[in-house]
Amino acid sequence: METKSAVKMLAALAQETRLAVFRQLVEAGPAGRAAGELAEALGCAPATLSFHLKELSNAALIEGHQDGRFVIYAANFASMNALLVFMTENCCRASSADGCAC
Repeated sequence: METKSAVKMLAALAQETRLAVFRQLVEAGPAGRAAGELAEALGCAPATLSFHLKELSNAALIEGHQDGRFVIYAANFASMNALLVFMTENCCRASSADGCAC
């Protein structure tokens, strides 16, 4: 993962509502949740939620697909895992101790 992509993802998650949305979608698993369900669960206005979903989608953290008249959003687990790998890939590199916390 490039640093620029990681920064974009972290910036998207560095906002309370977007972090809450992402956590809801991680909890929902690959099946995801409808936008209306997310709005209701978070007590968020649909227009506001739409803005946050767009930001998370632009950062490649979530994906949406049409299911009839609903849009179902799901966490992009491949991107999430790539970000975690990026964040920990140099863990304990400078340490000579055997007990790395990673």
